[in-house]
Amino acid sequence: MPSIPLSATGRAQLALMALLAVGLLPATAAARITDITIDTVVADGRGYERVIGTARGEVDPANPLNALIQDIELAPRNAAGMVEYTTRFRIARPLDDGNGVLLYDVVNRGNELADFIFGPSFLGVTSTPRKRGHAIVWSGWQGDLLEGGGRLTLDVPVATEAGAAITGGIRTEYIVTAPVSTLNLSSGTFTGLTHRSYEAVSLDTGQASLTQRSKQADPRAPVPASDWAFADCTSVPFPGAPSATRICLRDGFDPAQIYELIYTAKDPLVLGLGFAATRDLVAFLKHAAADDDGTPNPLAGAIGSALIHGTSQSGRFVRSFIGLGFNQDEAERIVFEGANPHLAGGRIPLNVRFGQPGRAYGQHADHLFPSYESPFTWHRIRDKVAGETNGLLKRCQRTSTCPKIIWTVSSTEYWQGRASLDNTDALGRHDVGLPGHVRMHLFSSTQHVGAFAPALGICQQLSNPNQYLPSLRALLVALEEWVVAGRKPPPSRIPLLRDGTLVAPEQAATGFPEIPGVKYSGLVNALTRLDFGDGFDHADESGIVTEPPLVLNGQDYAVLVPRVDRDGNEIAGVPSTTRLAPLGTYTGWNLRRLGFAEDELCGLSGSFVPFAATRAERLAAGDPRPSLEERYRGHAGYVAAVGAAAERLVAERLLLPDDAARAIAAAEASDVLN
Repeated sequence: MPSIPLSATGRAQLALMALLAVGLLPATAAARITDITIDTVVADGRGYERVIGTARGEVDPANPLNALIQDIELAPRNAAGMVEYTTRFRIARPLDDGNGVLLYDVVNRGNELADFIFGPSFLGVTSTPRKRGHAIVWSGWQGDLLEGGGRLTLDVPVATEAGAAITGGIRTEYIVTAPVSTLNLSSGTFTGLTHRSYEAVSLDTGQASLTQRSKQADPRAPVPASDWAFADCTSVPFPGAPSATRICLRDGFDPAQIYELIYTAKDPLVLGLGFAATRDLVAFLKHAAADDDGTPNPLAGAIGSALIHGTSQSGRFVRSFIGLGFNQDEAERIVFEGANPHLAGGRIPLNVRFGQPGRAYGQHADHLFPSYESPFTWHRIRDKVAGETNGLLKRCQRTSTCPKIIWTVSSTEYWQGRASLDNTDALGRHDVGLPGHVRMHLFSSTQHVGAFAPALGICQQLSNPNQYLPSLRALLVALEEWVVAGRKPPPSRIPLLRDGTLVAPEQAATGFPEIPGVKYSGLVNALTRLDFGDGFDHADESGIVTEPPLVLNGQDYAVLVPRVDRDGNEIAGVPSTTRLAPLGTYTGWNLRRLGFAEDELCGLSGSFVPFAATRAERLAAGDPRPSLEERYRGHAGYVAAVGAAAERLVAERLLLPDDAARAIAAAEASDVLN
């Protein structure tokens, strides 16, 4: 679709003409956004203005596109029989010419990421979407977030049964990095103080269960009911001030332990409305002239196509959004023509009663929460472990609403996120391949979120500073060109069974070298099939979860990882200039250090193990990896290697020229062999 240049004045004129053309009628009923309120419109100093407001919407629970939303039939309805929600939104729209493309950046736990991810805004550089004239949209989709901290939130109703409170079992997990006495019931590795807690029905600890263990696979040891309380002990000594939303431990929470609480909660939120709210807001911005009261659509007439990007948690939202069929709006139109689920191996348990979408997955943390249920692949295939045939695109293929997808992952997604299951069969015996409108790219030898300061923290090794953001920016441009102009993007770059670059995690298979001071255990986030009860639809990752889940021992999936070269760096995937001119070994895994459940996988952190500077230092340390001196001879040789890498990547459309120039300048300014 051609670009649509449009000035601010032109937008206002077009919106007015649209309103006149329909006689000041509201948006069509199918859009489902009934009211928008614009709070502020301010210039942000980068050729854009920011529109901040609130959108109110409603969905018809009887519509098949909405009927799969968990508990939608138990939500309160307005006089028209509709279920209502309210979402906060922000729009960055060009002051002058736009290119007709809307980029919807799925907020991560309420936080915007686009300007950082596609910046680098932290260097004062205008983000790629802004350079290209995208309208950038953010809105709340996670109904259990607390307001504050600039987070974008979504208000959704509480489900009830004939007006009576719904109760149910819920399981939470606590892992701390420093001793603490009191936590919110919702606290977790990724949730902290930002998520709403489901209230306990009873403060009697004898009616709940708290256990602790050091490592994920260790037996659970009960914590006596007399040693903890539903209470706040931050200012009142144990047993503290009674609270239905907080937990206090007599001797405090120990960073070396995993604590698991199972209790009866009340008042589940209809969280699945987050999918509908995203669908309907973007449909409104693409197609509507105004809301029901005549308030103009702030992007009226300016959008020809839409892209969706999500990072990590929000990338899993994208996979679930597509899988559950929400990429078709109520007027049977496609919502997003292009999608970039980034750092997302699994899906998100949003459409779940008492859902906890802020939780993640991991070998050590959040290991047994819903997020990795079959199907894993975009293709429809037979899963021999689950005994089912399915694929993530089944709904959008039936309605011809599948987007073009560029799917990007770091190495951590193989070690912690089981990414191999997304393009192999369940037993790891053959490559599955990808549909023609899907590309997948591994950013070689990177961690989940690239470190800018390689601190140790609770991990054994330095964090991995190998950045994939320049490659991600190039692939965003490729996605836009694919959608708008039909130009095919770079081919997929992933490890494969057939060429020997996707292997078992054991050291003999990966080829990881013996590096002094580095413990290689081959530990991955293995996957055994879980049974969350008859009320849970595993294929849709939706429904009512029975806690704790039943671990179906023996029903194991094959989790594979990328093979590495003699330096310990990955062979397959999209390399960065850092990977092509390395200063050390960069991995997608790290291990926890002593005092923090030693030797478990260390969250979403990778490792960086620097090369010795000279041959003499290398030999003295017994390091098999060639030193910087042996690789580059001197500073000029290192700069030349970075320059050659940048030139190659630009030619392959995997690096933008501006980012290539920045990489070369950084190499020149570095102290490598200088």
